[in-house]
Amino acid sequence: MHPALQPYVRDLSGYAYAGDAPDLHRGLPSRYLTLVITLDDPLGVAWPGGPVEKYDAVIGGLHSTAVHVGTTPSRAGVQVSLTPAAARPLLGLPPGELASLNVGLDELLGRPARVLTEQLREATSWDERMDLIERLFLAHLSRERAPGRAARPEVGWAWRRLCTTDGTIGIQELAAEVGWSRRHLTDRFTSEFGLAPKVAARVLRFERATRQLRLRPQTRLGELSAAVGYADQAHLTREFQAIAGCSPRQWMNEELPNLQDCPPPGAAESEVWTSKM
Repeated sequence: MHPALQPYVRDLSGYAYAGDAPDLHRGLPSRYLTLVITLDDPLGVAWPGGPVEKYDAVIGGLHSTAVHVGTTPSRAGVQVSLTPAAARPLLGLPPGELASLNVGLDELLGRPARVLTEQLREATSWDERMDLIERLFLAHLSRERAPGRAARPEVGWAWRRLCTTDGTIGIQELAAEVGWSRRHLTDRFTSEFGLAPKVAARVLRFERATRQLRLRPQTRLGELSAAVGYADQAHLTREFQAIAGCSPRQWMNEELPNLQDCPPPGAAESEVWTSKM
């Protein structure tokens, strides 16, 4: 990945299922905006209880509950995790305008997004696809920025502080460190990111819990609860129900076996290609 993109792109992943994709994938909230570009059929995306919208390329903003992905024949695509700082230079708007939304990439970038989707589908290797995405982002990064649109540095600092503590720092303490009142921090932070700092902290703590389960699925839930700052296992379970819409065990059964490392679209087994920044 080009050094100029490192503050904005966390990772790029290519995926391809040899058989049918899972009927339901829960797109959990995290500290990243998520871009998915399919290599075959449009992807179905829906908020729980809402209608399914289909996209060839979709960007999802920061959110606090899981989005449902599936219900279409799509079996292959590319996923990009973007930091909130990427929203202005790469997508042309502040991250708060994308919060709790799924938006077609062409609605933000126009024809270049449609051309990129076509080129990705014609490409014959993952490396070629990642180079295409990099070139598009660099082209947008090189454009002159509109003056006066940058986020307040205090807000960016507060976001990074929440991330480095996985949401465990108290909001009053965070406001004191910034030098603002709690109310002023909450107003500014929510305007920028679309989530209040307390909600963002909740998402980050939940993200840490799911990250631990992905790394060590044999972890006892009671031990996990204590390690990531929940009061007890019941608290962890309530957060899973509220955010993911299921219990921790159900999520693990549904999600953890889904993807395996293997070779390219059309191969005999499922494939995952990942580049970490």
